Amino acid sequence: MRIERVTAAAEVHRAADLFDAPPIEEATRRFLGDPGHHLLLAYDEAGRPIGMISGVETTHPDKGTEMLVYELGVAPVARLQGVATALVNALAEVARGNGCYGMWVATESDNKAALATYRRAGACEEMTFTLLSWDLSDGPS
Repeated sequence: MRIERVTAAAEVHRAADLFDAPPIEEATRRFLGDPGHHLLLAYDEAGRPIGMISGVETTHPDKGTEMLVYELGVAPVARLQGVATALVNALAEVARGNGCYGMWVATESDNKAALATYRRAGACEEMTFTLLSWDLSDGPS
């Protein structure tokens, strides 16, 4: 397995099955064009995409920069083979290299696979929290 940072939209589209939905051209362009956004793909020995992780650097004046694990996905045929853990570790190396003071992720409390992966990659559970969100797709409410 090899892991590489993706910078070309064609590679994103080649790995489309790893995402929750088909990549959107404009969103793909914007994501790849931002130096604080990171998309890593894992490839099998035949060069097929088998896993992806995306991360976003966030900076705050009194904290510095940290990495948010935005999304992680592994093809069903490649699960339980260490691909997800390798991707998390690779993103952590990117974060370290970019001077991030930490890395964090949020996942559902009943997502046993994700929790096991993140713990295997060295994450520790800090606390529970409540997630609130806004649906901005229909304009102001």
